[in-house]
Amino acid sequence: MKKNILLFAVFILSFITILSACGSSKEVNENMSNTIDVENNSTETIKELQVRFGDMGIPFTLHLYDNDTAKTITSFVGLGDLRLPIYHYDDYDNWEVMQYYDIPSKYEIPQNPETITSQKAGEVYFEEGNKIVLFYKDAQISGKYTKLGYFDTSEDFVSAVESNPVLEGWGNKIVVISANNE
Repeated sequence: MKKNILLFAVFILSFITILSACGSSKEVNENMSNTIDVENNSTETIKELQVRFGDMGIPFTLHLYDNDTAKTITSFVGLGDLRLPIYHYDDYDNWEVMQYYDIPSKYEIPQNPETITSQKAGEVYFEEGNKIVLFYKDAQISGKYTKLGYFDTSEDFVSAVESNPVLEGWGNKIVVISANNE
């Protein structure tokens, strides 16, 4: 009899434990759903980024096109500022109208290249090899690029690109890309 009472008590305690665990699990799932909903409601497509030429440069707005390449790059910026080097800035063809910014190869970026033959000042493209290409002057250069975005050009913009200082001790220039904080 004592054995039956003990088994019955263990059964009841087990049943209560299971029910309370289900209740806790339900609360956790509801809380997770709320968190996901809140995140989804606050997530919006980033349409602009801030770009500084050099660590202390003034910010210029990069207006982004609505494509997977731009969305992927902005997701990396969401993790923290991208500080991209320019390893070659005056010793490659057409250096006087464009600059290349190298994105680390660990980032996989989708692309949909098309042949571009005419670039306007301020146009920004993505190129195979994880490079962002900025045309800061008008150009007639043929290449396969994925459109990324554009800057509103001005004398200040061109001056900032051209006078981007070489990073002391590094021997290269950098650009800093960050989320638009407006």
